[in-house]
Amino acid sequence: MRFWDKSLRIFKCLCANAQQSVRQLAQQTGLSKSSVHRLQQAMERRNGHPESWFWETEEGRSWLTRLVVATLYIFGFKRGVGVDTISAFFTRLGLETQVGCSPSALREVMHVLEEAVFKTAQTWEQDGVAHGEVREIIGGADETFLQRMMLVFQDVSTGYLLLEDVADDRTYTTWKAAVDERLKALGTEVWYVVSDRANALIQLAEQGLACLSMPDFFHVMHDIVKSYSLALARQVRQAQKGLAHAEEVRARHLRLPQPEPDGPEATAQVEMQRAEVQHWEEVQCTYRQHLETLSLTLHPFDIATSLPQTSGQVASRLQAEVDAIEAFAGRHQLPARPGTMHKVRKQLPALAALVDVWWQGVERDVEPCGLSSQWRQWVEECLLPMVYWGHQVARTRCRRRKAKIQQAWHEARAAFDRHAITQRLTPQVRADWHAWATDRVHAFQRASSAVEGRNGYLSHMHHNHRGLPKRRYKVWTVLHNFDCRAADGTTPASRFFRQSFPDLFETVLSHIEVLPRSRQRKHDGVLSG
Repeated sequence: MRFWDKSLRIFKCLCANAQQSVRQLAQQTGLSKSSVHRLQQAMERRNGHPESWFWETEEGRSWLTRLVVATLYIFGFKRGVGVDTISAFFTRLGLETQVGCSPSALREVMHVLEEAVFKTAQTWEQDGVAHGEVREIIGGADETFLQRMMLVFQDVSTGYLLLEDVADDRTYTTWKAAVDERLKALGTEVWYVVSDRANALIQLAEQGLACLSMPDFFHVMHDIVKSYSLALARQVRQAQKGLAHAEEVRARHLRLPQPEPDGPEATAQVEMQRAEVQHWEEVQCTYRQHLETLSLTLHPFDIATSLPQTSGQVASRLQAEVDAIEAFAGRHQLPARPGTMHKVRKQLPALAALVDVWWQGVERDVEPCGLSSQWRQWVEECLLPMVYWGHQVARTRCRRRKAKIQQAWHEARAAFDRHAITQRLTPQVRADWHAWATDRVHAFQRASSAVEGRNGYLSHMHHNHRGLPKRRYKVWTVLHNFDCRAADGTTPASRFFRQSFPDLFETVLSHIEVLPRSRQRKHDGVLSG
C-alpha cells in the first residue's frame, strides 16, 4: 500500500471520529501503531494552511495531481517556462509541504510525462495507420538552425509533422533516409513537395520521391518585392518630404506682414511637389496591382470567369506579368535586378505545373464514378470553384485581393445554386460532394508557410529554454500533432488520419499515479524556531 493510500485511510477514520487513539486507528485501518503514528505526524506537518485539509481528501489529492501535471504540461512543455520558476510558483501556493516542489523533483515528473507522451503518440500513430485513412502527403520541407540543425518535413494540407529531428547535415542522402523511414511507417507516399530551391530538396522530390518539386510561391513574390518595393517607397517618402518643406516655406511667406516677390513661386513649388507625390503614389499603386495580379493568377481557376485553367495558361500569364513588372521598373528608372528576375522566371514553369498536378488529383477521384459530361461540367465549373474561392476568402487578408476573391466566390455560388444538378441533389448527397470538394481544395498548396511558422515557433521555444536535450524536441512534435487545435477543434493528427483521438493531456495525466513527496529537511525546525 502506498503512502498516500495509508494517509487517506487514517484521514477518513479521523473524519468519522477525531478523538481516537493510535491503537484504535491502527485497529480500524489495519496498519501498525508505529506507521499510524508517523502518518499522523506527517499530516500535522502538512497542516500549515487553512486549505490544507482539502489535500488530504481523495478529491483534493486528485485535483492536486491535475494542478501539478497541468502546470508542467502547459507552462513547462508548451510555453518554455523553466522548472525553477514553476517551483517558485508552487511554493507561493503553499504546496511545498503537500508535494515535492523542488526543481529536481519537478524534473523527474517531467521525465515521466515525456515518456507518457512518447508512448501515447506511438500507440495513436500506429492505430491511425491501421484504422485511419492516410492519403498522399503534400510535403513541406525545410531546415532550421537552433543549437543543432533540425530537419522539418510536414504535410502542409493537414499540418501533421512527419519529421522533426536533429541531423548532422542536410544533404540529399540524409533527407532521403529520414523521409523514407517515415513514409514506410505511415504506409503512404508524397504527392508533391513545396520548398525553397535548395538543391537537396529538389533532388529529394524529383529523384528520391519521383514527384513535383514545387517552388514556394511566397519566396518568389518576396524576391520581387525585395527588388523594387524599397526603391518605390523611398521615392514616395522623398516626394512627401519635399511637399512638407514646400508647404512650410509657403506658410512662412503667408505669415509675413508684407508679401514678398517670391510668394507666387512658393505656391507653385507646393503644387509641383504635390503633383510629384501624386505621381509616385500612383506608381506605387500600379506596382501593387501588378503584384496582386501575379498572386491572383496562380490558382486552378481564372479569377475573372472561375473557369478551369491549365498549367500552360497559368505559365503564360505569370510570364507576362513578370515581364510587365520588369518593364514597369525600367520605365520609372527603378534599380535593375536582372539576376533576381532571371531566378523568378526559372521557377515559373514549376509553379504553373501545380495546376495540372491538382487537376490530375481531381480526375483520379472522379474517374471511378463514371460521371457524364454534364456532371463533370457541374463538378469542374460549379462545385469546385464555389468551394475553392470560399476557402480562399477566409485565408486572404489583403483587402483588395479579398474583395476580388469574394466577388468570384459570389458569382461561383450563384452559378452553383442555379445549376439543375444542384437543385436535384438531396441535402445528404450535397453535403457529401461539398466534403469531397473541400478535401480537394485543401490539396492545392502553393507555399510552405506552415513549415516557416513551425521553424519560428521552434526558435522561440529554444530561446526560452536556452538549449534543450533532444528528447524535448520530440515532445514538441507530439504536442503539435496531437494537441494543437484549430478553430473547429481538430488537431493535425485527426485531420491527417481522418479519425479522432482522445485528449492528450487527459491520457498523459492518467499515467501519473503518484506525485513525489515533499522533503522534510533536518533544519526546518531550527529555521521555524
